[in-house]
Amino acid sequence: MAIAATEPTAVRAFGPGTALSCRECGERYELSPIFACGFCFGPLEVAYDFGNVSREEIESGPKNIWRYRSLLPVPDNVAELPNMNPGLTPLVRADRLAAELGLSSLHVKDDSGNPTHSFKDRVVAIAVEAARTFGFTTLSCSSTGNLAGAVGAAAARAGFESCVFIPAGLEEGKVVMAAVYGGKVVAIDGNYDDVNRFCSELIGDPAGESWGFTNVNLRPYYAEGSKTLAYEIAEQLGWRLPDQIVIPIASGSQLTKIDKGFQELIKVGLVEDRPYKVFGAQATGCSPVAKAWENGHDVIQPVKPDTIAKSLAIGNPADGPYVLDIAQRTGGSIEHVGDDEIVDAIKLLARTEGIFAETAGGVTTGVLRKLVREGKLDTEAETVIVNTGDGLKTLNAVDAGVTATIKPSLKAFTEAGLA
Repeated sequence: MAIAATEPTAVRAFGPGTALSCRECGERYELSPIFACGFCFGPLEVAYDFGNVSREEIESGPKNIWRYRSLLPVPDNVAELPNMNPGLTPLVRADRLAAELGLSSLHVKDDSGNPTHSFKDRVVAIAVEAARTFGFTTLSCSSTGNLAGAVGAAAARAGFESCVFIPAGLEEGKVVMAAVYGGKVVAIDGNYDDVNRFCSELIGDPAGESWGFTNVNLRPYYAEGSKTLAYEIAEQLGWRLPDQIVIPIASGSQLTKIDKGFQELIKVGLVEDRPYKVFGAQATGCSPVAKAWENGHDVIQPVKPDTIAKSLAIGNPADGPYVLDIAQRTGGSIEHVGDDEIVDAIKLLARTEGIFAETAGGVTTGVLRKLVREGKLDTEAETVIVNTGDGLKTLNAVDAGVTATIKPSLKAFTEAGLA
């Protein structure tokens, strides 16, 4: 239902959030569990009326994403509610990787240290608060793996039931992480896009009336969690924006929300308004946005995913067109790398910086190397890349193991050439 203004109760429940706004036609709606515009079917996102926000207020806040509650659609008392409290993960100065690639300044935003070891804890944390407000009793999602684990954990902490849906054939580690929290895990015979379509159907069925689907009917709130990556990067750089940033693309939402976060920091006066470039990273086996960029198209042609980077294997990315717009506006680009390059990049990041990334992190690192090699990235500029998850989730992607097996003697050690 379209509205002219937000009721006071909604303002209290969603902090500075005032309405849902269509990203295509601008039509506004009350804050509710809807995700598409009734007029043009465009996606909805949260609109805000920010008050005064200071660096001092943020820096004195909790050591998690709730330090940014003045910029998020959550209640003021959110830090007191049962949640996974993700965020404030390290921004690692990557001097050895920078030297190997020929960069002057490089940081890795390493989000593998979140409670379920991926950035998905951020987005789910926001969705949980929306689900609480709307009175849902079950948390659900369509997932390529990481989100399923984050939903299962957050539901357990907050007292919700959970039922998550995944494509059949996911990495075993991600399936275990989703199931261990006691909720239901349902594998669908199909790819992620098939799973997502099924969840959209379930929302309209009486069986799903009390269900909050984090990335479907709660998507406008859920997606806002990715902005906290932008907030943290800026704060950890001393309240400034990086010159350029490389971000992995699955649905494309993370990239668009990091850009939104940077723009909001400029709007409220927390950082200087200065140019920055946004680069997107995809796996060649699922690269519809990169292919559209290569061909100069503004329409994304869906593909059937075929890549080891399963967390990025979304063949019809919802935010793809907006990703293209951001890359164009900021002077960045969208690139892709193959599976062999992904594995090699995982090992490169681990060998130089001690960060074991999952396959999505290999995509980002691989694309960074490609950008440098092809001269598309300024090697003298301050650069940030985003690692979204822990390599322990995708062990089967990397061939690594024991160097040698020897007898417990110095002679055996010497003869093996290990000295």
